[in-house]
Amino acid sequence: MCTLEKHGQVFVLTLTGEDEHRLGPTLIGSILAHLQRLRADATPGSVLVTAAEGKFYSNGFDLKWAQEGGAAFTDRLHHMVSSFERQIMAEFLSLPMPTISVVTGHAAAAGFILALCHDYVFMRNDSGVLYMSELDIGIPYPDSFIAMMRTKIANPAARRDIVLRSAKVKATEAVKMGIIDAAHDSAGETLAAAMRLAEELAKKKWGGDIYAGIRKGSLLEVSEVLGVADKGEKPVRAPRL
Repeated sequence: MCTLEKHGQVFVLTLTGEDEHRLGPTLIGSILAHLQRLRADATPGSVLVTAAEGKFYSNGFDLKWAQEGGAAFTDRLHHMVSSFERQIMAEFLSLPMPTISVVTGHAAAAGFILALCHDYVFMRNDSGVLYMSELDIGIPYPDSFIAMMRTKIANPAARRDIVLRSAKVKATEAVKMGIIDAAHDSAGETLAAAMRLAEELAKKKWGGDIYAGIRKGSLLEVSEVLGVADKGEKPVRAPRL
């Protein structure tokens, strides 16, 4: 489901296989296990790059698994949402290192949100779209998804098109809309660009607790919705002068 490799100070988390990387209990659990390992192994200068194999970055929640529950569909859907919020979204906001998402295939619904959980998003220009499918399939947005999009997609018109038109947005347009940071011509170029940025960030050797605290403060609305906002005194260490 996932692999985690380390290249110097850069960790690369890859969603493996040629499937749609649906965010059901198994994949959510696998990602969480690797994020917990990252926490344990992180040092000043660590950076995470998240990528995916195949046509999809992630096609959202595993609705087939939810439907297989019959009358328990709603309970299974709520379970996935809750697990994704607590074990993925909250963990990414709290990770003690910069994070970069490499979107080289379709990123839909929760898969789109997974990309937005990262500090930077790079996207392949020749394949894949960003797409919030909830309106089209008749499922309401979790409050955390709305908070994330309101926080990360500053342009009201762009956010409207994503949320209320279910627009399918390609990389070049996503850059213009301020949703992603850069578009590249191939999967290899997208990953290479992300690795270059990761290596630049690694040289900063920022303290992880300080970085995570500043991130949560800058993304305060979604941090509060997810229950990870720092309260009280912030961690302080002797400055590097």
